[in-house]
Amino acid sequence: MEEELFTSGRNIPNIDPSLQIWHWPISLYLFLGGLAAGILFFAALFYLMGKEKQYPALKAAAVIPPIALSIGLLALVYDLTHPLYTWRLYTTFRIESPMSWGAWVLLITTPLSFLWLFSYYRSAFPKWESKLKLFKKFKFLEKFEKFLIANRTYMAYALVPLSIILGVYTGILLSAFNARPLWNNAILGPLFLTSGLSTGAAAIILLSRNRAERHLFSKIDLALIVIEIALITHMIMGYYAGSQVQLEAMDLLVGGEFTLMFFGFVILLGLLVPAILEVIELLGYKVPVAVPAILVIIGGLIFRFIMVEAGQLTRYLY
Repeated sequence: MEEELFTSGRNIPNIDPSLQIWHWPISLYLFLGGLAAGILFFAALFYLMGKEKQYPALKAAAVIPPIALSIGLLALVYDLTHPLYTWRLYTTFRIESPMSWGAWVLLITTPLSFLWLFSYYRSAFPKWESKLKLFKKFKFLEKFEKFLIANRTYMAYALVPLSIILGVYTGILLSAFNARPLWNNAILGPLFLTSGLSTGAAAIILLSRNRAERHLFSKIDLALIVIEIALITHMIMGYYAGSQVQLEAMDLLVGGEFTLMFFGFVILLGLLVPAILEVIELLGYKVPVAVPAILVIIGGLIFRFIMVEAGQLTRYLY
């Protein structure tokens, strides 16, 4: 009996032939990062415009970014092969690396989101303080709160660019992988930013108890949905105008296994239906405001899962 042994340099675990190296925590992380970026952007922008008192939901929504970023970071660390070495990301800064940019932006934005929330703690959540009585237990919190309120403008100036970078980064993180045709598209950065702003506006609508406030953010969300649809159309047309591998990658979304999820849940239920409902509401008809807002948020979440999962099934062959 003759035995033959074949060896191949392509049999590399977690790379080839197994292409699926990113799992659900990454998709969740990208969604929560975009959601937090959207809320922080609107909160900081409206504060700088001097309109925070007109839109109280912005204060209530301040509780979401710290929680979202914390859960997102935990999901990211959980997905790492060696989570105990996460600190090494902060021993250097590489200006050409999206991962380095993201790590440092998160390092700054996450504590800032907690400080931003605490500056509104007693005014936005008086019932919480009446139960917890933190300011009675810890006297130093009074001075700390005053310091944060006095410097809230500086925090807002920092949060506007940081939130934009964070929102764009969630898309650039994927587009930086040139070996994946579905991800190799510069439009992903603006697309993920727009989607994050849209989910942020939807979250504010959910927390709003003011009709004028809901109408304003419905208009903002409607404009963002239109931009998002235009960017997705541009993305699809770009793939069809690309190489053969890009055409094959696009087949996963158009006529492939992700078609129903992409067109049914993202395009139809996550964008078109909310847009129609928001137009109907703006025209003066009664529409449950929670419905379009929830659909936008769910659509944004599914969109991340589709792009991460589908992108790992495509590759360039060199």
